[in-house]
Amino acid sequence: QVQLVEFGGGLVQPGGSLNLSCVASGSSFSIYAIRWYRQAPGKQRELVASISSGRATNYAGSVKCRFTISRDNAKNTVYLQINSLKPEDTAVYSCHLLSAWGQGTQVTVSS
Repeated sequence: QVQLVEFGGGLVQPGGSLNLSCVASGSSFSIYAIRWYRQAPGKQRELVASISSGRATNYAGSVKCRFTISRDNAKNTVYLQINSLKPEDTAVYSCHLLSAWGQGTQVTVSS
């Protein structure tokens, strides 16, 4: 069974950047698409970015041009580079692969 662990969240000022990581267990990581979601307090979980096995990417309109998803199959890791952070980006960010979810990493954007 796949297990996912996220890293890299924190408290940043508006305009700052973060690079989130999601590390997956298992040997078939490279053949699956993987997705980053976020959930802000009181809001529904939102898909923000996805990357296919062939490295095709998709982004939510609210994050396009600020978020970049990438993967390193040799490290079983997917990354989410977040630039120009806004207070509305504050949320728990989680990765999703097949039916597995990570525990999430908190991103807080505040001055």
